[in-house]
Amino acid sequence: MLKPTIFREYDIRGIADVELLDPDVEQLGRGIGTYLVRHGARRITLGNDVRLSSDRLRAALARGLVSCGLEVIELGAIPTPLLYYSVFHLKTDGGVMITGSHNPPEYNGFKIMCGQSTIYGKEIQRVRELIEQQDFVTGEGSLRPYDIITPYVDEVSAQFQWPRRLKVALDAGNGTAGPVLHRILQRLNVEPIELFFEPDGRFPNHHPDPTVVENLEALKAAVREHGAELGVAFDGDADRLGAIDERGEVLWGDQLLLIFAREILQRKPGATFIGEVKCSQVLYDEIRRMGGNAIMWRTGHSLIKAKMKETHAELAGEMSGHMFFADRYYGYDDAIYAALRLMEIVALSGRPLSAQLEGVPRMVSTPEIRVDCPDEIKFQVIARVAERFRGRYEVIDIDGVRVLFPHGWGLARASNTQPVLVLRFEAKDEEHLAQYRREIEEAVAEAKAALGVAA
Repeated sequence: MLKPTIFREYDIRGIADVELLDPDVEQLGRGIGTYLVRHGARRITLGNDVRLSSDRLRAALARGLVSCGLEVIELGAIPTPLLYYSVFHLKTDGGVMITGSHNPPEYNGFKIMCGQSTIYGKEIQRVRELIEQQDFVTGEGSLRPYDIITPYVDEVSAQFQWPRRLKVALDAGNGTAGPVLHRILQRLNVEPIELFFEPDGRFPNHHPDPTVVENLEALKAAVREHGAELGVAFDGDADRLGAIDERGEVLWGDQLLLIFAREILQRKPGATFIGEVKCSQVLYDEIRRMGGNAIMWRTGHSLIKAKMKETHAELAGEMSGHMFFADRYYGYDDAIYAALRLMEIVALSGRPLSAQLEGVPRMVSTPEIRVDCPDEIKFQVIARVAERFRGRYEVIDIDGVRVLFPHGWGLARASNTQPVLVLRFEAKDEEHLAQYRREIEEAVAEAKAALGVAA
């Protein structure tokens, strides 16, 4: 029986050989299939990443999906963005991606598309309820393979051309990005330095999470050794981008978002952009200064995509490296496409990546700080922290609590996927940064203690 805890806010995820056993995954296929059929689906796509458990999970899930009467188009091992692309390209009624994303190798999971949107929250819980109630539809479905990589490579590579040859280091992390990237780069005016392009679900060189600085060491070394103009890295399923400039300095998600926004605003004055609550205040201030409309929104790829549709945003991004281009693209997060857009900016501007943020105010900030907190009380803790600061400072509470101090800000929010609180701080100098961090960490500790949990 599938544990209720694997049904998360944005996906279904667990330890593959413990929590995702074949009979249970077949039941999951029946639950997902029933949900999709009852929402009008007849034809869907199915893809998987390169984790060692993915082939087994695909076979079990497919049995369940087919038993619901669905026509399942099997795409094989692909990046998650190609699953999204397949729904648009083939005009299917939805899709399922089997991926552990950037989680440790023993994990795996499922992202579900109904129509052109990814389901989340209550809709994922609805799938769980169908399985618990054994409330399944039945029918005679089918399974057939399809090559989605070729049309994707054709369509994406056709968008890009620049006159000068660009030297780029790329780290695919032994995930799904390598083979697709290689085919695209062959068509572009690029001299690539390819690192770990061979898919290997054991991830023998480093874990494929480009938001962790230690995972970028090989990329930094390659940029230095070869004199590359920039370096880009991908997570395991290629929906999150990491980047370093020609000096080996990391550019975080909000900095990349600002670089992309600057280019788009040159063509589309007044365009709308979405960042999330962990992004720098500089991002929002700079977009507004350039005449753009900057919206701060909740963290989570499904929530961001829904807000983009509502506001007709050209671009959205997260600190985690998810970049969602509606400008010239489909509006979903695709790290391969985002990397090509970054290369295009550097190639056409004739200026190095480090110069793309010229004139932007420099702030000091912390990375994400994770504080253990039981799932049962984490949202109550955040509510207490918000009350403590409300009235004294401006408080943004769309996703946790972001306190706007005179010379910076501090954030505390409950993770939607783990029993932790996420904190982040930014200020004009180290002294104010330490002060704001101290104030919010004290508030968190007091709230936890009041709810009976030791700090």
